[in-house]
Amino acid sequence: MKLGLDDYAHLDSPLHRWDPRYRLLGLAVLIFAFSFVRDLWLLPAMLVVSFVLYAVSKLPLSDLLARSRAPGFFLLIVAFLLPFFSGQTIIVRLGPLALRQEGCLDLLVVLSKFVSIMTMGLVLFGTAPFLATVKALRALGLPPLLADMTLFSYRYIFEIGDDLHTMETAMGLRGFRARRLSGRALSVLASLAGSILVRSYEQSERVHKAMVLRGYGRSPRLRDEFCARPRDVMGFVATLLVAVAFVVAEVLLRRLGGLS
Repeated sequence: MKLGLDDYAHLDSPLHRWDPRYRLLGLAVLIFAFSFVRDLWLLPAMLVVSFVLYAVSKLPLSDLLARSRAPGFFLLIVAFLLPFFSGQTIIVRLGPLALRQEGCLDLLVVLSKFVSIMTMGLVLFGTAPFLATVKALRALGLPPLLADMTLFSYRYIFEIGDDLHTMETAMGLRGFRARRLSGRALSVLASLAGSILVRSYEQSERVHKAMVLRGYGRSPRLRDEFCARPRDVMGFVATLLVAVAFVVAEVLLRRLGGLS
């Protein structure tokens, strides 16, 4: 099992060379600004900004498409529900279902925000090693315990996935096929989940004891491993201005819409 969030962290682009602290703050603020947008006139600009930053990062388009499959499945459910069950203005009636204008507009907003935020998330985590991102969080004030938990969770979820794959293979070789949900199949799957939990807990105990023996828990002083350059600050200021522009434009458009 490989999440591969930082498979392309070795590439060379302006975003890869951006200081991890400023990149984390700048893109996080931009993501929050995108989540605030609801006006249809701002959606094209939001998509343009997202795709421009993705192109500058030099991340492959195939990676974006591949990682959009799983969340895209849930988006399909929303795509079916919103146009037919949200709003009052009926555009087309298809038997017992009615295509509604408000639902279609809401779907357009949801789809645009999903694509933009998903793209920014991949840029955020794909342009630097995950360890550098965690160190940037520590430098920005994240408590050491939370930073360690984040790093170890990312590290050992691969081990848990490998154990799960091994156990599933062993079950398959012994003739188990979970094609239909029966009482026996549910019992076997419950035993599998329990075994994974127990093995994960035992492994975490072993890792913690090994770390304590090596001095973990003494809270050493964190060294500042980052060196900000003027262009890093300028990039952060530019990203912040773009985010503020989206928020201000959204507020103004809402007020103009309320007046009209």
